[in-house]
Formats: sequence, C-alpha cells, structure tokens
Amino acid sequence: MLSLTRNLSLILVLAALVGGCGGTLYATVRSADGDDVMLLGHDPVAYFTLGRPVRGNPQIKVSLPHRTYYFVSAEHKRLFEADPAKYEPQHGGFCSNGTPFAIKLGSDPTEWEIRNGRLFIFGDIIGHSFWLLDPEFNIRHADQVWDSIKDRGWRSATLAAWANQVPWYRSHKSLNDEWNAKNPGKPITYDPGGAFNNIVFKYPGWRAREGFGQPALGLVGTDPCPPACVGTTPQGYVPPWPR
Repeated sequence: MLSLTRNLSLILVLAALVGGCGGTLYATVRSADGDDVMLLGHDPVAYFTLGRPVRGNPQIKVSLPHRTYYFVSAEHKRLFEADPAKYEPQHGGFCSNGTPFAIKLGSDPTEWEIRNGRLFIFGDIIGHSFWLLDPEFNIRHADQVWDSIKDRGWRSATLAAWANQVPWYRSHKSLNDEWNAKNPGKPITYDPGGAFNNIVFKYPGWRAREGFGQPALGLVGTDPCPPACVGTTPQGYVPPWPR
C-alpha cells in the first residue's frame, strides 16, 4: 500500500508539471486542422451500418462541443446529425472497462462492442476482455458514475478515481484472475504501456494511433496514408489465440 501511495503521489506531481491535471473531456486527439477528433477519425455510424470500424473523411465531419466526428459519406453524416445520441460512443469514447470505476482512460476504435443499441469503445484488448466478464455490471455502474465525471478532464477524473475508489472497484489482478479461470490457455499478455505513459506523458488513444504493441492506426487527415487512409478498415491488435 505504501508503494502504491508513493507512486500515486509521484504521478500527481508529474501530471501537474506536464500541462496540468485536467485533460480533454472526451477521448479526443487534436488534428492538424485543430479539430478534437473522436475515434482517431473513424466513422461512428459505420459500426452500426457496416459492422466494423472504418476511417472517415475529414472533409465530411460534424463538430459538437469539445469533439468532432468524421464520416465516410454524406449519408452517414446525415444519419448522425438526425440522432447523435444513437451513434456516439458511450461515456466519452473512453475505455468502457474503466468508466464503471469513474476512470476516463484509453480509447482504441478497433476494440468495440454494440450492446442494446449502444456503442462501447475500449482502450485495448485487456479492457475489452475484462468488460466481457460482466457487461451488465459494467454498463450499470458506468451509467451511475458518468454524470459525476463527464465534465471533468480525463486526467483529473482518473487520478481522483484512483485516490478515492468506488465501493465496487475491482483491481486488474482480480479481473485477470477471473479471466484466466474462465479462459484457460488464453492469457492476455498485451502491454498497456505503463501508468506514467498513460496518465502523465501521453493521451487517450496513443497506443492505437502510434502502434505501441499493435499496428499503428494513425489519425485520419493528420498522419500519413497508409495507414491512416480515408475509407479503410483498420487492423487492430490480434491476440495469439482465436477470439
């Protein structure tokens, strides 16, 4: 416990030194044109209509407060504008395995689920796999805490969640133990990059964009094509065992 407290204190100090403890309200990345882009530029409507993540076109976009979405077609843009709540990712596009515990961290558009007509995004295969252990639990608690954290920057919300854990908090170890018990022979060995990178030095979605332990997705309209080509389906992390 002393080591955890010491590490958390150090993270708090470093976070204050590198741009403050706020962070963006949504899991966005700033584009070369100054847009705060969701889903690394992937079209939110495509998950519903095409059943897969597809990179949108920066010329076909919709901007909402604090976030911008790209679309593959004018029709997808029209569908979104008619009902944004139907297509937007839940809980700011942050990892849906973290938000039940009031954590706003991580975002990978290739790790996703549609459940009861709602789009859920995950930070990596770890968060996605752990969430699937009990989706109803995770959705219920994420909905419960979201109003209290939606207007807080991702960094400050996450640090506060670690310092004052919700009563139903589950550790990585407990979730990993449950996963291994239910999925023998399928250990999750993905490297999430470390707490300092994720909280202090980087931003939500950095592993997917930059290709840390997985193919680099890039940011459409900002990073080179390939990989970040308009209208293409990305290759995300592939586990060493069949899904």
